[in-house]
Amino acid sequence: MARTKRSSAVLEAARRRLAGHKSITPAPDFGPNLKVSDYEQDINNLSAKIDTYNQRLSNLDELLNEIEADEKDLRAKNTRMLSASEAQYGTDSSQYEQVGGTPTSERKRSPKKPPTKG
Repeated sequence: MARTKRSSAVLEAARRRLAGHKSITPAPDFGPNLKVSDYEQDINNLSAKIDTYNQRLSNLDELLNEIEADEKDLRAKNTRMLSASEAQYGTDSSQYEQVGGTPTSERKRSPKKPPTKG
């Protein structure tokens, strides 16, 4: 399942506000600490960070898919390796037990349940 990408309501509001400021003629002067060009740069910086974040999430999603595929392949190979040990040494051998198999002599049988009447 893909991770949810990030968006920003603050960024969208800032973009709309910037468009409004740019449409004012002559350009507004709010003093040395509030310049429209600095505001635009802040908007672009945040936008770039969000884009980078979302790209990294996509890369992580791709890596996770690769990991899950590798796990699936390895799970199948685990089964094959155990089966090969079983075929080579038998199901009641110590070698079979060493690779993770349960020897038949150590398996517990579940008691048979009486049939239910219904």
